[in-house]
Amino acid sequence: MVLTKTEYKLAVEKTLEFFKKANIAIREDEKQKLEVTDFGLSRLYEIGLQLLVYVNTDRYCAKELVLFPWQICPEHRHPPVGNDPGKQETFRCRWGIVYLYVPGEPTPNPSCRIPRDKEQFFTVKHEMVLKPGDQYTIPPNTLHWFQAGEDGAVVSEFSSTSRDEYDVFTDPSIKRFVEIVDTF
Repeated sequence: MVLTKTEYKLAVEKTLEFFKKANIAIREDEKQKLEVTDFGLSRLYEIGLQLLVYVNTDRYCAKELVLFPWQICPEHRHPPVGNDPGKQETFRCRWGIVYLYVPGEPTPNPSCRIPRDKEQFFTVKHEMVLKPGDQYTIPPNTLHWFQAGEDGAVVSEFSSTSRDEYDVFTDPSIKRFVEIVDTF
């Protein structure tokens, strides 16, 4: 599956609006580096993610993540790569509310809205509610997924080296990197 250039541009414009709401200044050159992914499902506003990578070296990584209202970043883990144990990441909510799901006792009556046709691919059900200023650290190789609340969310990610191409998604139909085309 692919995103059209029009879909990509609209998502970028909306992402920039979210950065303004969160009072996060984005330079012109950074606007050109914004990534939009629908994870190959062509359901961007349901299952997708917008992000800006500030830095990603062999020692550390810093990103901004934007989630539109009720948008889901699907369940995945960051496995070991060579001698590296896998990415450890800290999420810090900057604006909105994000529901983060990690291993642990399932939360009764969670806030999430999982698409019925994808329910089987969301296996960790312990809900962490992150509001502005709240943060949570996810250990390497740990299944997790997250969803914005009704207004969307902006989340800063601080982590060890990010190797997104090695991420393992519970849903085998997920493609981390998406092709952008002129039209279908």
